[in-house]
Amino acid sequence: MAGERGTVFSVWLAVLGILIAGWCAMGIDTEDQLHQRVQSGQNPVKRAKSEIKLANLTLNHVHDAYSQGHTEEGAKLLGTFIGEMKTAWKVLQDSGRKASKQAEGFRELEISLRENVRTLQDLGRTVSYYDRAPLVDAAQELEQMRDEVIHALFPEGKPRIGKGSPPPQKVTSPGSPTDER
Repeated sequence: MAGERGTVFSVWLAVLGILIAGWCAMGIDTEDQLHQRVQSGQNPVKRAKSEIKLANLTLNHVHDAYSQGHTEEGAKLLGTFIGEMKTAWKVLQDSGRKASKQAEGFRELEISLRENVRTLQDLGRTVSYYDRAPLVDAAQELEQMRDEVIHALFPEGKPRIGKGSPPPQKVTSPGSPTDER
C-alpha cells in the first residue's frame, strides 16, 4: 500500500514537471517570432523591446562563437548585434515619445545596453588579445549609445546626488582669500 502511494506520487510529480516545462517553453520567443514582431509591429515600444530581445539572442550567439574559437564568425555576429541595438534606439527616437516623460522602452534599452557592455567586457577578458579589438569597439559603441539614451531620459544633464550624499562643497586652502569658516 505504501509502495503504491510512492509510485502514484512519483507519477504526479513527473506530470507536474512536464507541465511546468511546457509552460516555461511557451514564454520563450524564437528568432523568427521576434523578426516577425519587429517587422509587423505597430507599437514602437513593443517593436523596440522585441528588437532588444533579438539583439540579446544574437549576443548569446556571439558569446558561443567566441567561446568555441570562431572569432571571425563572432565578429560578424557582433556587427549584426550592434545593428539590432541601433535599430531599437532608432525606433524609440522616431516614435515621437519624450523619454523623460514616457520612459517605457528607453529604460529597458538603457538597462540592456549596460548589461551588454558588461557581457562584452567579460567576454573580452577570455579572448586572445589579438581577437579582442571587435569586442572592445562594440563595447565602446554601446557605451556611447547608452550615454545618448541617458541624456534622453535626463535631458537637464544635472549630476544626480544620492539620498545620503552631502551636497558638493567648495574646497579652499587655509589662509586663502576665499577661506570660509
